[in-house]
Amino acid sequence: MRVKLLSGALGAEVSGINLKDSSKENWEVVNSLMLEHKVLFFRDQDITCEEHINLAKKFGPLEKHVYVKSLKGYPEIIRIIKGANEKHQWGETWHTDVSYNPKPTKVIILRSRKIPPVGGDTMFSNMEIAYETLDEEVKNKIEGKKAIHSSLGAAAFVDKYTEMEGNGNLDEYSNDHPIVRTHPETKKKILYVNSMYTKKIVDMDKKESDKILKKIFDHQERLDFTCRFKWTENAVAIWDNRSTQHQGLTDFFPGRGLGHERIMDRIAIQGDNPK
Repeated sequence: MRVKLLSGALGAEVSGINLKDSSKENWEVVNSLMLEHKVLFFRDQDITCEEHINLAKKFGPLEKHVYVKSLKGYPEIIRIIKGANEKHQWGETWHTDVSYNPKPTKVIILRSRKIPPVGGDTMFSNMEIAYETLDEEVKNKIEGKKAIHSSLGAAAFVDKYTEMEGNGNLDEYSNDHPIVRTHPETKKKILYVNSMYTKKIVDMDKKESDKILKKIFDHQERLDFTCRFKWTENAVAIWDNRSTQHQGLTDFFPGRGLGHERIMDRIAIQGDNPK
């Protein structure tokens, strides 16, 4: 096994592990590496949908997306498609997946099926480092506070993309979570807000809340907290959704990535109540 670090902040590309092997021993190695590096990347993993599901189940119960229609025959999988002539793709803003749920996603396993020759890389950011380096004045203001995470607009958001299909659910989901949560396994503190779903700090004037959240969001997007992965077909990313944020880049332009499809299969593992 070889582990190649992708940046000083997080991320590692792992070779010498076969993800078709969903044994407890193999999973323990993968899980340990994920907790250490936050996000792992594996190339040349031509796994079937069944093998994808078997691997994901090792991390815990699987969840269905509340808004996106699942892949036919595989309710645990959603297929994320950027059409050949679309300039944008799903998940193009910094976020933590479904943080509006009472038990937000624990782990994501994303598998590439079709990739443009260039464009559409995914970036990840380390929210443990984001908390550690946060201004002390801001830390004091958010200590013990919770923030409201809402899915408002997320159902219609799916309709922006020509190849993505909603499942018909238009309900809004909203839950309060600690702004600083403790990772249930590593016990590290995590800055747990994101610009896509976090709307307001509980029991705080909206103007003051907006000001503090803007400072935090700007801080979270520092490039030195990030790593970037260039996809190839049959690559797999496994990341800790509790301690990271991510975004899919939309650098599709004529003569480059535009004119090519990007197709990914996503499985999410259910998390716990953030504390």
